[in-house]
Order: sequence, then C-alpha cells, then structure tokens
Amino acid sequence: MAAKIFSDKEADLRPLLDKTCAVIGFGAQGRAHALNLRDSGVPVVVGLPAKSQSRTAARLARLRLTTTAAAVRRAQIIFLALPDTKMGEIYEAEIAPVLRPGQMLLFAHGFAIHYRTIIPPNDVDVVMVAPKGLGPMVRTQFVEGKGVPCVFAVQQDATGRARQLALAYAKAIGGTRAGAIETTFREETEADLFAEQAVLCGGMSALVTAGFETLVQAGYQPEMAYFECLHELKFIVDLMHRTGIAGMRQRISETAKWGDVTVGPEIIDAGVKVRMQEVLKKIQSGKFARQWLREAATGRKQYEQLLAQGEAQSIEQVGERLRRLMPWLHENP
Repeated sequence: MAAKIFSDKEADLRPLLDKTCAVIGFGAQGRAHALNLRDSGVPVVVGLPAKSQSRTAARLARLRLTTTAAAVRRAQIIFLALPDTKMGEIYEAEIAPVLRPGQMLLFAHGFAIHYRTIIPPNDVDVVMVAPKGLGPMVRTQFVEGKGVPCVFAVQQDATGRARQLALAYAKAIGGTRAGAIETTFREETEADLFAEQAVLCGGMSALVTAGFETLVQAGYQPEMAYFECLHELKFIVDLMHRTGIAGMRQRISETAKWGDVTVGPEIIDAGVKVRMQEVLKKIQSGKFARQWLREAATGRKQYEQLLAQGEAQSIEQVGERLRRLMPWLHENP
C-alpha cells in the first residue's frame, strides 16, 4: 500500500510557535534546522559546549547560544543534531539530568533510539523528523521557498500531542512543502543504514572502483577509466534523480540502453542480492550497530586504516589530477 504523503495544508505550524526549540549541535543538519525554524517564527536556542568550534558559526548566524544543559532547560523541544557515536554520551551527561516531564526529544535519524544508546524516560515525547537531503540542501531549498521531502515518526507519545508537533516541526523546516511520509524509528534506521552500505556509499563506491581497476588492468589509460567509470556517473544519477530509472533510459543512447538491460543483471545478480540480505540481517539484529559503536569507542583504528587505504587507491590520484582541469566542479558546492 502506498504511503500517505502529508502536505503543507495538513500540517499546522501554530502549536510550535509558542515553544522554544533547542538545537543541540550545529553541524550541517543542526544549522539548517535552526535557521529554518527561526525563519518560520519558532523560538530557537542553540546548545554547544563552551569550547566548540561551532560557536562562532552560530553567533554569525545571530542565533541565541548557550550550553547544552542550559538550552535543554529553556526549551520544550530538544533536537539532537549530534553524531550517532557521541549522542548517547552527551545525552547521559548533559541532557538527561535536566530533562523534565512533557518535553520532546527530536531526532533526524533513528539510530540512538532504535539501538538504545539513548533510553528516554516514559514522561517525554520521542519523535523523529528526518529530511531526505543533506543539511545545506534543507537550507537552500527553504530559502528558495521550496522544501526537501522528509519522513517523521512517533516512538513515544507522553503528552498526546507528539504527532501534531512532529508534523508542525516538519512544516517549520520546509519538509511538508515537498511532502512528509510517516514511518517508524525501526524502518527509517534499518532502511537508511542498508541503503548507505549496500547502494549509496558502500555499493556505489565499490562498483566504481572495481570498474576503474578492471579497465586499467586490461591496459586502458587510467584517465579514460576515471572519466568513464566515475566522472560520468553524475550525469546518470542526475537523470535517475529527476526522472527515475525508466526516465533515465529514455534519455540515453540505444546502445547504452541495450547494455543496461542485458549486462546490468549479470553484474548485480542473485548472488549480490543474497549478500545484500546478509547485510540487512546484520543491521536488523543490531550486529552492525554494536560493531560500529565498539570501533568508535576503541580508537577507530580499523576505521582510519580503511579510509587511508581508500585515499591511497589509484583512482583517487588520477581523479585529483583530472579535477584540477575542471575548476567549475568546485563552484556552488
């Protein structure tokens, strides 16, 4: 059954206008949410540690700024714009001790609640409003009078108003301009992690690298391999983003289309789907979350080693040289 998409007309901003929202953290999403909330008429306070490098950016944005604990005391809604691996620790040390009944904890990703790195008390609302776009896009689309689609979920409704306020928050950051879809913390978390690992980041980067290496090992120039396997990927992804897979196929050559429909299934075959299912099972069981949290808590040695290995790959060296020939790539990032 198709999901219901909530529009601006179905979300009422008024219940949010007399409530202060504390934005804890001021990274890409934190900044976008704080500025969009303020421009929608919602009182905002940003909570940051005294030595945070983000304090300067918050001041330049002319936002009210204080410590994390003080922001929580002032607010009715607390948005945790923090990394998954640090959120639990910051919550226990600075948020939980001053949390009071009737407040709302709001998340842009379900990881901390779903994997229980944060266990809220029963007397607060727990909701999620997750834009389906990066923080800068959430802000730029809002400024242009548009919006980025979002999903929202209610994990705990202590006040009886959690769902109403979640939709109001989605409207305040511009999400309902494009449409908001109701989900659950479990569905958002598991689907998001799976997509990152199997398709968007892990699967895509591994496929691109494998294609590049196959051509180079067969004697083709690295520069040609880079252009064909990485550089031109953007053109195809942009077409898919705007028109879907079928729309993309309508806009490429007949030769490319024939190669797509006949060879694609030979690369991404039943064996790949079996391995994807194994990845999903690790996410569903919590095994991936436990491994990642343990890695983060023990110095991130494997994490840093794997990233360094990736940076040392030939495709990165070739790409860095070729991108210097295209300065327009760095315009309006």
